[in-house]
Amino acid sequence: MTEGTTAAKEQEPAAAGGTPGEVFAAFLKLGLSSFGGPIAHLGYFRDELVVRRRWLDDRAYADLVALCQFLPGPASSQVGFALGMVRAGWLGAFAAFAAFTLPSALLLFAFALTAPTIEGPVGDGVLHGLKVAAVAIVAQAVWGMARNLCPDRERAAIAVLAVAALSFVPGAFGMVGAIAIGAAIGLALGRGTGKAVDSHLAVPVSRGMAVGAVVAFFALLILLPLLAGQAQALAVLDSFYRAGSLVFGGGHVVLPLLDAEVVRSGWVTPDIFLAGYGAAQAMPGPLFTFAAYLGATLGPEPNGAPGAILALLAIFLPGFLLLVGVLPFWNRFRAMAKAQSLMQGANAAVVGILGSALYSPVFTTAIANPRDLALALAGFVALTAWNAPPWIVVGLSALGGALLALTG
Repeated sequence: MTEGTTAAKEQEPAAAGGTPGEVFAAFLKLGLSSFGGPIAHLGYFRDELVVRRRWLDDRAYADLVALCQFLPGPASSQVGFALGMVRAGWLGAFAAFAAFTLPSALLLFAFALTAPTIEGPVGDGVLHGLKVAAVAIVAQAVWGMARNLCPDRERAAIAVLAVAALSFVPGAFGMVGAIAIGAAIGLALGRGTGKAVDSHLAVPVSRGMAVGAVVAFFALLILLPLLAGQAQALAVLDSFYRAGSLVFGGGHVVLPLLDAEVVRSGWVTPDIFLAGYGAAQAMPGPLFTFAAYLGATLGPEPNGAPGAILALLAIFLPGFLLLVGVLPFWNRFRAMAKAQSLMQGANAAVVGILGSALYSPVFTTAIANPRDLALALAGFVALTAWNAPPWIVVGLSALGGALLALTG
């Protein structure tokens, strides 16, 4: 066998037909070690599952990543769900989701139970430092997303228009409207290329099953608001499901959506909300597990463990339904220039939505004086100029908050 033939065989993906247990073990490792947000997660996935384990090749992985970035929902969790499905069918998909999600969800649930017991100036300072860390992290997200998703004057204008729209119509309705306006402008600009990309994914999803998933997605989106008044559990399910349905452009975008659902409704105070969001940055795994913290800290029942489970499942469900719904049709739709143009405008509007959230509730709740501002700026510089991992910035911000509290 020649050297070239040997190299080619080393690059071939391993045959499909793994077990759910194998998938669970691989994703548990990732769930315990994948720090840094969705983009970093995708790098961890590629190293572990494409390079080391050879579950699929780079072309198939790139195609899958593009699909999940196009859809609303938690991109890294959607990629993980699909990778588990490719490897071991439906049981593999659920094993991947559980293993990747549980570590950070359990840690945030534990934080929700222990945070109210933190008292005294040091404890208060630590919680305040977590809120200040959220300012730095959201500012970094706005900066990075603006550079990638608003590279020209037209899309920058869409982002500013979204901020203006939310200043007049705050909350979930304003966000939906801003995304719809951005998508319409993007469609009118017509910047899509219509370039087709080959697919190399084999998943056990029939067209009938895909259509059923899309129908279920829209049925829940329409029916849950109508049923929310019947029981508080249905209201919680509706709020977190709607938040998960509208997340375009990355995990940080869930912040304003959840703020609109749980803070403006009075279920969670702004201080509790931002302290949990800051803590979530120090956790491995998907940022959407912030929902477990919020579900546990809700004022009205269900809260505690039932609230955490309900909120967690509700926020992930819409992204998974859409993923299953488009898998058989993705290549054809993705090659449509109009679809690409529409998403470019929607993504630019998302930048404006996150920018609006950076001001309120993040900045207005966390920054009370120049020392808070200095701590937030230090965290922002560490993230952007020094490329510090978010969990280190969170830890240093918590320490800085405690020191500020001790010094008056």
